[in-house]
Amino acid sequence: MTTHATAQAMSLTSPDIEPGGRIADEHTFNGWGCSGKNLSPALSWSGAPAGTKSFALTLYDPDAPTGSGFWHWVMFNIPPDVTHLASGAGDPKSPAAPKGAVQSRTDFGTPGYGGPAPPKGDKPHRYQFTIFAVDLDKLDADENTSAAVVGFNLNFHTLAKATLTGLFGH
Repeated sequence: MTTHATAQAMSLTSPDIEPGGRIADEHTFNGWGCSGKNLSPALSWSGAPAGTKSFALTLYDPDAPTGSGFWHWVMFNIPPDVTHLASGAGDPKSPAAPKGAVQSRTDFGTPGYGGPAPPKGDKPHRYQFTIFAVDLDKLDADENTSAAVVGFNLNFHTLAKATLTGLFGH
């Protein structure tokens, strides 16, 4: 059972994103009206509770004009001894991705990191990077599993989580 104190103990930070700050163009999508490099930012986390058997990471835009938000990145089965992702780890073909981790389908329709790409002229959107401490070694999912199904599984297997929110608009 997760206690409030345990949930408070986890933290997620990035040398590339200040909490509540603007996400740099190099981390934005290249397409859909954006001309970024689509490079996932470096991320580090700490404070996972005892019993953590793996981690999962998501990037979600709750402000997307879809009625259901937009999933930009889903990675799970991150080994429990990994507490950092290097910049570029969101490319499933990159050696920067942790061995054994799975990146599944986003709302862009493909696995891997898809950077911010809000509609031009829209208010800045919130991009929520969330790390989950998971009580399973492996989620029953693969690279074709939707973000909603991964999220459903995480709902039942999360011991603690932490969120880092950055903003982007153009």
